[in-house]
Parts: sequence; C-alpha cells; structure tokens
Amino acid sequence: YLAREMPLHGRLVMQAESEIASINMVYGAAGAGFRTMTSSSSPGISLMQEGISYLAGAELPCLIVNVNRAGPGLGTIQPGQGDYFQSVKGGGHGDYRMIVLAPASVQEMADHVYLGFDLADKYRNPVLLLSDGAIGQMMEKVEFKHYDRPNIDKSGWATTGKPKDRSRNYITSLFIQPERMEEHNLKLEAKFKQMREEEVRYEEYQTEDAEYLLVAYGLAARICQKSIEMARSKGYKVGMLRPITLYPYPSQRLNELSDHVKLLMSV
Repeated sequence: YLAREMPLHGRLVMQAESEIASINMVYGAAGAGFRTMTSSSSPGISLMQEGISYLAGAELPCLIVNVNRAGPGLGTIQPGQGDYFQSVKGGGHGDYRMIVLAPASVQEMADHVYLGFDLADKYRNPVLLLSDGAIGQMMEKVEFKHYDRPNIDKSGWATTGKPKDRSRNYITSLFIQPERMEEHNLKLEAKFKQMREEEVRYEEYQTEDAEYLLVAYGLAARICQKSIEMARSKGYKVGMLRPITLYPYPSQRLNELSDHVKLLMSV
C-alpha cells in the first residue's frame, strides 16, 4: 500500500533487507535533511539499537515506530509491553533519550506520526512511537486532521551540498577528544532537560474523586477504562492516569494524585 501510494505524494518507500540496513538508511536520509521514518516490532527494534544511538549522538531527527510484541526472543506477534524499559532509557549503549509516545487508539497512531515528526525536528533527535500488537492490528475510524508542516531551517547542519558562504556540515557521533565528548553530552543533557520541562503529555480519567488510581498506557489503558466503569457501577471510586509520553514521564502529576488516593496500581 505504501509503495503504491507514497510516490503519488512525492515521497519514497524502500523495503530494506534487514532492520540494521533500515535504520542506517534512516541515518543517511536524516543526515541529508529529509523527514524519514522506519518501523518494526520488538526484536527488529533491538537490531536497530546501535543505529538509533548513532542518530541521537549525531542529533538527527527521525521517527521510529515499534509495534511492541511479547518476548523474550522472537516471542510472538501477540501484544506485549516488554519494550518499555529499553524505550524510555534510550536503548543501545545509552547516554541518550528519545521522546516516547504511547498511543492508545488507531486515531492516536495517526496523530502521533504528525506529532512525532514535529518533535523530532524541534529537538533534532529520534522520536519513538511505542504501540502494541493489538492496536497495530485494530480497525477503527480515523480522521486525518489538517496539518501545517513547520518550516524548519536545516541548512546549518544537513548535508545538502556546501555553498560558498559557509563551512561544510559534518554528520558524526564520534568525539575522540574527551573534552569534546563531555561538551557534547552536556549539550544533549540540556536538550533532554528541555524535553522533560516542555513535552510531558498525559490523560486523566475520573480522577476528580478517585480513591483508587490505576496507571496504564496503550492497550492496557483501554482495558483499565472499561474496568473503571465496571468498578464505579459497584460503588468503587476508581480513576486512571494514562501517560501519553512515557519519556518524559508525568512524574509530577502522578506524585500529586498519589497524595489523594488510598491505593495506586500500575497495570
């Protein structure tokens, strides 16, 4: 479907021979200033970890979609949430972070693609859309909303050819000198701090009078929502906090809500 439709919109789809090849194609396309993405499920994302770390180190924007399945190993194509820790800690050999978006519906799967590309461009950093095998195979109505693509100047870093009026752009994640590496990591940490301050997203469901609080994301949040309706029909005041960004995590709001409930359960 994508191979047929995307060229009609001036876009390119390539079927890579492996996940390792795919993420390195993304590295190259992002380095040239193109909006680029790839997708896989769990074991394939594990194979991409080195490339994702390089993208973060080289400060290249891209979108990566992980339709999470159950493991360990090749596991199964059934839904799971086992990639959570890998996702929120950056993955690979560490020292970086990605904004991690966790959709709970097919509509959000579509919406988060637009949002993910915008956030990747804003921070010059990979963004991960972490879905699961149930939502990935679910059929629901979707509205493609009006989208105004932001105009972002990439001339200061993208490898689009060197004009006479500036020095050449380099794309690298290699900093041999220790003082350069320290300087680069401090720069990245300042970026991640800005993410934590500006990009926290979450949804609350019936938390106003809740005595019991569920915390869940993705498919588990949808199951919790129905469970809350059943519990409230029996007189139990249950609510839910649904993180939409798993990184940065809505820690402050969770702390605030925890002060007002008898019991908190992470689902």
